[in-house]
Amino acid sequence: MSPSTSKMPAITPHRTMQGHTDWVNNVVQLNGGRQIITCSVDGSLRLWDLESGTRIGEDWRYGNKLGVWSMALSPSGKTVASGCDDGKVRLWDVETRKVIAKWAGHTSVVCALCWSADGNQVASGSWDGTARVWDVESGKNVLTIKTRHDWVRAVTYSPDATKIATDGRDEDAVKIWDAKRGKLLKTLKHNNQVYSLAWTLDGKKLITGSYGSIRIFDTATWQEIAILEGHTHLVYAISLSQNERLLASASVDKTARLWNLETNLQVGPPLQHENVVRCAALSLDGKLLVTTCEDENAYTWDIHAILKEADLENLVQPLSDVNSFFGKQNYTNLPLADCSSRVINGRRCYAGRG
Repeated sequence: MSPSTSKMPAITPHRTMQGHTDWVNNVVQLNGGRQIITCSVDGSLRLWDLESGTRIGEDWRYGNKLGVWSMALSPSGKTVASGCDDGKVRLWDVETRKVIAKWAGHTSVVCALCWSADGNQVASGSWDGTARVWDVESGKNVLTIKTRHDWVRAVTYSPDATKIATDGRDEDAVKIWDAKRGKLLKTLKHNNQVYSLAWTLDGKKLITGSYGSIRIFDTATWQEIAILEGHTHLVYAISLSQNERLLASASVDKTARLWNLETNLQVGPPLQHENVVRCAALSLDGKLLVTTCEDENAYTWDIHAILKEADLENLVQPLSDVNSFFGKQNYTNLPLADCSSRVINGRRCYAGRG
């Protein structure tokens, strides 16, 4: 653990967003970082002003009792995919806040979603043990992977979209699949269940979150090259900063934590919550963290202040440098570096979990 961890008092949230009536599972960020959307088991998606913490407009709903377990923003920033209790994936138009498509195929909760880099496909994972790939234009299920996980907890494309990684309940492993054919390529054994996944931008590392630990694998050899320890229960979500120097994690142990990926040590004290933390999502510049919790709230945290206190401001790369790194792109609706994520054309993909 970083020496700085013991030097800092407990940290409190910058903002608390209240209003959901059940677990808040996930978050995406819109409008250049000024607004976020949260989804909840209460059956709603909500739009919030990030600075004031106030709700904007009415809830987005499709049926009063359909819990929303997963959510992912398209590369264009115009469409949100959501996964629900009824096994269906729904697409929402961000501007109109209405459902524009509904895909049926799963037979249980859809708890993981990920868009392809070109926005033409969406991968979903379900408690029914399958991962499915959907063609966005036609709405057809073009690939079904019978993972042999009891429940699929997370699903994510590799940066080049040639592979899909999954993890699940009752099997202490991550599986790597051919994204076109659904053929199993590799199984990465763990000591406990894995709940969260994230690829690095260059595809050279895969990061996994399991019980009490976060592991980093070299994808050329599939060997474990680092382990980050500190959590005392399941790691539900992990989120990489855009410059990939900083990692945030969320856990059943009621904390979110920050990690210096240059040293693989924890930064600052744990961010304490009243209940299980479902999601931890870093902003583009790495200076803000949004967490969602089973206490029915979402929170924002001033990460820049934590890094400054730890004398680690170098872990936060200026936005201009990030733009230069990714090339000239439109960042108007660039999302948070979300829960269990990896970069696709400057965006993050939701590997989700439920």
